[in-house]
Amino acid sequence: MFTSLRRIFSVMAMCIVTIVSYAAIPANYYSSLAGKKDAELKNAVSMLISKLTSVSSYSDLPRYFQTTDVYPASSRWWDMYSNIPLYAPSFKGLNREHSFPKSWWGGSTSVKAYTDLNHLYPSEAAANQAKSNYVLGEVDMSYKVTFDNGVVKVGYPLRGQGGGQTTVFEPDEEYKGDFARTYFYMATCYQDYTWTSRGTAMLQQNLYPTLQPWAYEMLLRWSREDEVSQKEIDRNDAVYRFQNNRNPFIDFPELAEYIWGNKKGHIFNPESGGDPEIPTGDPDLIAPTNNINLEFGQVALGQRQTAQLFFRGENIRGSMDVVVYGTDKAMFSVDATTIPAASVNNINGFYLPVRYNPTATGQHVAKIAVSGGGIVGSRVINLRGECLPVPQLSVIKATPATDVTSESYVANWEEPGDVVDYYIVNRTRYVGGEQYTEQLTAEENSLLIEGFGDSDSESYTVQSVRLGYTSTPSNVIYVSSSGIQGIEADKPLILEAFPGGFRFLTSDVLYGVCVYDISGKLIASLQEADGYTEVLLPPGVYIVSAPGSTRPQRIIVR
Repeated sequence: MFTSLRRIFSVMAMCIVTIVSYAAIPANYYSSLAGKKDAELKNAVSMLISKLTSVSSYSDLPRYFQTTDVYPASSRWWDMYSNIPLYAPSFKGLNREHSFPKSWWGGSTSVKAYTDLNHLYPSEAAANQAKSNYVLGEVDMSYKVTFDNGVVKVGYPLRGQGGGQTTVFEPDEEYKGDFARTYFYMATCYQDYTWTSRGTAMLQQNLYPTLQPWAYEMLLRWSREDEVSQKEIDRNDAVYRFQNNRNPFIDFPELAEYIWGNKKGHIFNPESGGDPEIPTGDPDLIAPTNNINLEFGQVALGQRQTAQLFFRGENIRGSMDVVVYGTDKAMFSVDATTIPAASVNNINGFYLPVRYNPTATGQHVAKIAVSGGGIVGSRVINLRGECLPVPQLSVIKATPATDVTSESYVANWEEPGDVVDYYIVNRTRYVGGEQYTEQLTAEENSLLIEGFGDSDSESYTVQSVRLGYTSTPSNVIYVSSSGIQGIEADKPLILEAFPGGFRFLTSDVLYGVCVYDISGKLIASLQEADGYTEVLLPPGVYIVSAPGSTRPQRIIVR
């Protein structure tokens, strides 16, 4: 037994009458699951929960977190990764954490999983970096633990866990059930995704069971031992108001047992405990729920933001009417003002595009009224957006890499004076005469770069992102396994040998380049040289210099 902040605040939450009234589970929301079992049940759950209304943007997640992840009657962030007290609305020191690593689906930012609040949580930055994209598991304390902040641990897995990986991430005891139910949701909602090699340690490339046996057995145990808390219930309701979908493994904790556990083979029915008959009744609009907030976040003047409003109902008759009204109704629009009953009654539902097209800066609010179809009264959807001037982003100054090892280094840069949503690190790798560039995202003004040992040398530039606008790339920082070369030079001199000569690796044009042999005799001179200019020479040792570089470089030609 243990006492935790979650338990204390959960009790407080039940005793406090809150101003916000969160949504309850709507009638018939889960009726499509009735009478199903095993793989058929999992597919039905996936079909139900994958029809979500994506939040406005990745950058805007901290605003949603202020509703979903702050302790009740407090402004303290509810961080499941650390016990460091940090307070909203400041997000300093925190990251937007994909508890189910985005690299497992290849890192695409255009898929719904990227901004799905059901697996996104605020996390203290150091804990998030230590977690990396490791699989969940239990750390074997007889081995060296690589990270332990008193809440989460990273280290070697217990026997039978890890799926062949040598490092796992272990949550705190009081949150293991939270993570288990989050992973049940992700493995079901996105069961048709293709997983990368790290992801397949915990996931299979199939629709059922999707989770590896060792993984679902461990997660089922975590879910049984750490039961659903008031925190999870409140968060599930709050996310539903933003996304129009729920985590059914929180609403029905035993659902996981029907799919993976001790109730496989049994028929699941949320309404009648196993009766396969699907209930019927009066017209019922399941989504959108009444008084939902459709948030468009911050948009730069001249840009627009589109959200997808999800409709699903049962026994809807005739068409449904959609009307935009309110103070700033001219700033918002919908693609259709009537929706046929067949579209709403379809088990896959219907997505209605809603657009925020601001023509002036400031905060804008309006509403959508949905009526007709045989439902009693109308549903109201609140629309909110803020238009800001186009950001003027200054050029970032990249600084020398630190903690350089044969396998990794930390890229660094100075924080700009501008407001920034996040950073892009443009990593360029030079391997065997070829150049490979990739873009990485960062929350803070540094980023751990791994896989360095696969490169002959590397360089990076940094850009800031705000409201979809990107700054001009920073200066170039070059890194090699022997340290940093030419970082203070206006035009760094980096060379790469190949059989019969050498080439320049530089993003700038160098002028007045001179090549000497080991005795100091001038062998060649170039008026100018840029990236991948090649010089052919017989085997030997040569000294290359250029005005503006920090020092001459020695190159061995074989």
